[in-house]
Amino acid sequence: MIDKMVADLLVLMHLLFILFVIGGGFLVIRWGWLKLLHIPAFFWGILISFFGWPCPLTALENEYRIRAGAAGYEGGFIEHYVLGVIYPERLLGDLPAAVFIAIGMVVLVVNTFIYMKIFKNS
Repeated sequence: MIDKMVADLLVLMHLLFILFVIGGGFLVIRWGWLKLLHIPAFFWGILISFFGWPCPLTALENEYRIRAGAAGYEGGFIEHYVLGVIYPERLLGDLPAAVFIAIGMVVLVVNTFIYMKIFKNS
């Protein structure tokens, strides 16, 4: 029971982290001190997207799912939860690396413009 709750909590934390990586720059406009958290999170998210590194949160969630008696899953968080909801046919096969690079590029471009605006106005 506890293991399943921990796994579910990790999914929520993972989603919030991804949302922070993607849109944290908008929060930095309002609360400048958040850049101390957002910049490292942003770079971590970009590195994972570009190089296909496994996210430790995915491995940890899988570990707790297995402990709870449920099956873990293959691939990463985005493949399993996000893209599986948006594109159900994606659940049938692996996503090409180009998809993750494209996602990383969008996040990089959006946040670069945000930080350029922040530094210009400082």
